[in-house]
Amino acid sequence: MNIIGRLTRDAEVRTTSQEKQVVNFSIAINDSYRNKQGERIEQTSYFDCSYWISPNVAKILTKGALVELTGRVSTRAWTAKHGELRASLNFHTATIKLHGGGKKTDNLLDISDQEKRKVTEHETVDDLPF
Repeated sequence: MNIIGRLTRDAEVRTTSQEKQVVNFSIAINDSYRNKQGERIEQTSYFDCSYWISPNVAKILTKGALVELTGRVSTRAWTAKHGELRASLNFHTATIKLHGGGKKTDNLLDISDQEKRKVTEHETVDDLPF
């Protein structure tokens, strides 16, 4: 299954009792439709996601980033503290494509642009070899 959404918080790396690392994050997917009265209805679905392949990806999975995920969905149900029934959608992520957004990726892009300008400035100052 493929889903596209925005991260609702920065990704976190956790270590299991078997010493394996997992990246946990959540995304929101917005959808809309028109009801019988012609009114536009907006819906948001939230997915709790896990990624087991590499913990390094957590550095770029920041709040607000737009991601495309491939994987499989499962559901989880539990009873909350006050006896109320709760449920969530879990997405077991196999691949991640980052489409931009988040805080850290914007900063990385800004730094990258600054470095490119510095390189360009140095190149124009140097004498030509011929």
